[in-house]
Amino acid sequence: MSSCCDGGSCEKPGTSGGQGACPRCGAVGRVVGDETVRSIVKPGRAEGLLAVERRFCRTPTCAVLYYGADGLVVEKSAAAVRVGVKETEDPVPLCYCFGFTHADVRRQVAERGDSDIPARITAEVRAGRCACEVKNPSGACCLGEVNAAVKQAREDLARRLSAV
Repeated sequence: MSSCCDGGSCEKPGTSGGQGACPRCGAVGRVVGDETVRSIVKPGRAEGLLAVERRFCRTPTCAVLYYGADGLVVEKSAAAVRVGVKETEDPVPLCYCFGFTHADVRRQVAERGDSDIPARITAEVRAGRCACEVKNPSGACCLGEVNAAVKQAREDLARRLSAV
């Protein structure tokens, strides 16, 4: 399966035009496919949302998960999974395909000074076991967020060590 993780595009063909903003927070979200909505939204809640361009709202404090130009919104409470960017308490999902959390990254960095999670995910992607378009609520590859989490955990560790 071609994906954004292996250099392909997670953007759906013909969906890049029209920068629709979230009706609640005003942020412009990324387009997600029907398969993402179908897989993330609780059973029975996806009908009526499909075949219309849906966008993912990644604003942490906004209750909207998906929205569309038709005015329909899906709130985070309709998700069958925890939505990492909208969670504040552990476990905060980071990688939906392989089950890594922010706590996993923090734990590795605290124990080793670094994390091998990005390399492990990359190996899985190369082996063809990535399904971000379906499993990640954003419909996008998690590697950017994983790398950012590792960087943040390293910075937090350095701050703690310099304060000692």
